[in-house]
Amino acid sequence: MKILVSNDDGYLAPGIIALANALAPIADIVVVAPDSNRSGSSNSLTLNRPLSVYRSESGAYFVDGTPSDCVHVALTGGLAFKPDLVVSGINQGQNMGDDTLYSGTVAAATEGFLFGVPAIAFSQVEKGWAHLDAAARVARDIVEHKAELLSKPYLLNVNIPSLPYNEIKGMVATRLGKRHPSEPVIKTQDPHGREIFWIGPSGAAKDAGEGTDFHAVAHGYVSITPLQMDLTHREQLDALRRGLL
Repeated sequence: MKILVSNDDGYLAPGIIALANALAPIADIVVVAPDSNRSGSSNSLTLNRPLSVYRSESGAYFVDGTPSDCVHVALTGGLAFKPDLVVSGINQGQNMGDDTLYSGTVAAATEGFLFGVPAIAFSQVEKGWAHLDAAARVARDIVEHKAELLSKPYLLNVNIPSLPYNEIKGMVATRLGKRHPSEPVIKTQDPHGREIFWIGPSGAAKDAGEGTDFHAVAHGYVSITPLQMDLTHREQLDALRRGLL
């Protein structure tokens, strides 16, 4: 098996190093990741300038672009082969509910899926890299034994509690929960006295009931959510059709 590994925290992040090391014994690994932290970049592609690709001493490739850029370049000419799987992460912090719309981690996996390659995004719920070894072991378990349950291509969003491996209660299939709107922007000034704004923190969980990703990780389970890219609102589509007739 050949696996393309990417992320949004950058090629030097502990999460991607742990993920690549965990998968190396079971697959041929190629790492193509951003040169620096690109969190929150969503599915953006860099179209206003060329991209540069470099290779680190460890053998990882890094790109001066977004997570989607990395996977796009790799799959459209950067690699001499088509991978069997794209994995992204392990992200420092959760990507649940509405987070998936903004997440560069999920976006890297999504880019693979758009090219017909099965893809999985992995995130740890808490920041700080605590029990990263356990999260990497969970990722390998899913790649080795769980993903085979699905028809290809698939797109999975996985969130792993920041717990020791033997304290994780299991894995559950979930749907995306929903957050309250984000907190207000934080207003401050730059050194020249000009007003500047920091994006506020994410909103708290609004829909965290049983069956959601929020509920699963709060109870010590790994959340596995299958995603799709069809954004069509079918009920409104039918209403619109009737109104236009």
